Amino acid sequence: MATANLLESCPHPTEDEVREALSGNLCRCTGYQKILDAVNLAATEGSHDD
Repeated sequence: MATANLLESCPHPTEDEVREALSGNLCRCTGYQKILDAVNLAATEGSHDD
């Protein structure tokens, strides 16, 4: 939900903006790099410029 909200308000976020948007979430399984990569992929491949 945090990612969807971020991409709606900022279709092409910087890495700092992504980290800030996800700062309230805790991931204990794999770390955050894969999550950050996924958000960046969604921002570049998604159609959020509507």
